[in-house]
Amino acid sequence: MSAYKELMMAMVRTGVLGFGGGPSVIPLIRYEAVTRYHWLEDEEFAEIYAIANALPGPIAPKMAAYLGYRLKGAIGAIIGVLAHITPTCIATIVLLDLVHVLSFSKTFTDMISAMMPVIAVMLGQMAYEFAFKALKGLGKILGVLFLALSFILLYVVPVHPAIVILIFLLYGAFHFKIKNKVSQRSK
Repeated sequence: MSAYKELMMAMVRTGVLGFGGGPSVIPLIRYEAVTRYHWLEDEEFAEIYAIANALPGPIAPKMAAYLGYRLKGAIGAIIGVLAHITPTCIATIVLLDLVHVLSFSKTFTDMISAMMPVIAVMLGQMAYEFAFKALKGLGKILGVLFLALSFILLYVVPVHPAIVILIFLLYGAFHFKIKNKVSQRSK
């Protein structure tokens, strides 16, 4: 299968199956990019997710654009975004009247409410996997310290999340440089 077709199929699946906006789609995009097609490693996905989260606008199309660009350049980015958003746009237009009618139905509202725990579990699983890898890479003490620092910056001081992400990205850049220098000296 060609890279364009794989990209299109992956992004159509995330666009069709992702219910509830960006946060619910990210685990689906991660599955397609990391597990199914092996376009990225988990660490790179986490970095791209952090950067995309810090930028303004909806996160899922940014992730689709990045994956497309990484695979096939600018044309790939366009295909990735269009493949991700087109099914949703069509479904929104077609189903707008139906949703308006069904919004008064208790069955419909109960069905929507039943999906929320599934989305929460998917996000929780992804957060757990990222936390496990962070603790493995940083160590327990530094990992817990960074968690505490993040909590303080986000909830006590209230610093904008993009600034907190930028701080940790900068630390990550220096962490790997320092780690590489130390490993080179020990050789």
